[in-house]
Order: sequence, then structure tokens, then C-alpha cells
Amino acid sequence: MIRDATQDDAAAIAEIYNDAVRHTTAIWNDIEIDAQNRSDWIADRQGAGYPVLVWEEAGRAVGYASFGPFRPHDGYHLSVEHSVYVHRDHRGGGKGAQMMAALIDRAREGGFHVMVGAIDASNEGSVRLHERLGFQHIGTMPQVGKKFGRWLDLALLQLVLDDRAQP
Repeated sequence: MIRDATQDDAAAIAEIYNDAVRHTTAIWNDIEIDAQNRSDWIADRQGAGYPVLVWEEAGRAVGYASFGPFRPHDGYHLSVEHSVYVHRDHRGGGKGAQMMAALIDRAREGGFHVMVGAIDASNEGSVRLHERLGFQHIGTMPQVGKKFGRWLDLALLQLVLDDRAQP
């Protein structure tokens, strides 16, 4: 079940985040966080009008998804950048795709024009998932990040959410 996150989800979200920090290049960060950090993040994100969704199974969040500002400048206010993470024991069952679809719906409902995904270019599964959902590969920025002792390339994908000719 996909639902809006609550403060009660902060510990589970922190666990999913920290696992991605330790074991993947989905998050280009080396610093783990605690439940209070995610509690503050949920409050900040939702307080600014952005969704934080969770996939709940057996009363516990096993995945989460959100979007927020693409860049902080006024000219970008109709563009958002998203994140989707699924607990490693629950990957591969379509949860990521369904949470992405829910985020896309929320972005359209919110009147946003473009959704951006910034993905480790070597994460072929995530790139394919985005393409299946209609995202277009816009470009790759070579060696802009590092993790696990190697350079990482950033693939930029975008989905135009509506057909407005003018903002």
C-alpha cells in the first residue's frame, strides 16, 4: 500500500537510506543519518508542500519516495527532482515503479511541468525503469561524483508532465 509518510515512518526511512549509503551508489553520500534527521526531513518536505510517500507492508515502511525543488532559483519552480528507495529485501517486485507512478501523479496534480531524475549512470535498472515511465535521457555528466573509491557518472533523465506552451 502506498500512503503519505508520517513521523512514525522516520526510523524505517532512515534504515532504508542508511542501507543505500552503505551498499549502493543510489545515494552519493557517505554519512549515515538517524531517525530524527528523517523526521525533520519529512516535516520540512511536507511543510513545503512536497509529498513523502511510503510503501507499507505489515505495518512498516519498506520503501519511500519524494520530490522536491530541482534547483533553488525562482526560474526552476515548476521543475522537481525525485528520489525513490526500496528496502533491499523488497526490491524487484515493482514497488519502485508504482511509487514513481504515484509521484508523477502528485507532480501533475501539483501543477509541476518537469520531473528530473539524477541517477548513477551505471545503474541500468533504474535508467530502464525511468525510460519505461516515459523519462527521456537528456545527458550524462562524467565523473561528477565519487563513492567506493571510484568516479561516478551522473545520468540526467526528465519527464515533461504536461503540454503547456507557456509557464
